[in-house]
Amino acid sequence: MSTDKEVKLLIADDHQLFIDGVKLLIRKEKSFRVVAEALNGVEAMKIISEEDIDVLLTDINMPEMDGIELTKIVKSQYPDIKVLVLTMHNEGEIINEIIQAEADGYILKNTGKKELVEAINKIMDDGTYYSNEVLTIMMHDAKREKKIHDNTKSLTEREVEILKLIVQEYSSVQIAERLFISKNTVDTHRKNMLQKTGIKTIVGLIKFAISNNIVENSLPTP
Repeated sequence: MSTDKEVKLLIADDHQLFIDGVKLLIRKEKSFRVVAEALNGVEAMKIISEEDIDVLLTDINMPEMDGIELTKIVKSQYPDIKVLVLTMHNEGEIINEIIQAEADGYILKNTGKKELVEAINKIMDDGTYYSNEVLTIMMHDAKREKKIHDNTKSLTEREVEILKLIVQEYSSVQIAERLFISKNTVDTHRKNMLQKTGIKTIVGLIKFAISNNIVENSLPTP
């Protein structure tokens, strides 16, 4: 992660045992602090409205409000909060729903501490954390929609170059290192792209890039 800022986490899952397990996994990570926990989406939204949260870790299946609906609301009302979905589901239909909800990352519950920490750090660096399998589903879905936008022409060559790297899941820090520019310059380009396209999230930018054929079919990892 590119900053020493403490990352404040909210864990939403209807199994207390899983919440306790995640807290145990990351207890020695000095840059992470679990500030709250919730057993469903309704509880999570109440906490978010009252607490300063950086990352929401959420399951999909929860009573009262599930993780998909929770993600949609959070990304709409609190776009600065990063959402990492932790689930046992790896079915294409579920993955598509999460993609449409624009979660910043998606990992399976059988993952280990190393991947969990990597995922949190990456999305906090304004990256995303999706497997190639998930990105492939995203690509097929976006191309099927065929939503071509005129505002692709307003993007500069540098912005297109950065957008391609964003699709490949490079964070701002990694993009800066690859292009020999500062992270602040990368962040400025990202903000300009969001403004030009009228898109609010990085996942939305990825979908935009795919549907407009800005990226190639190959999706290598950094």
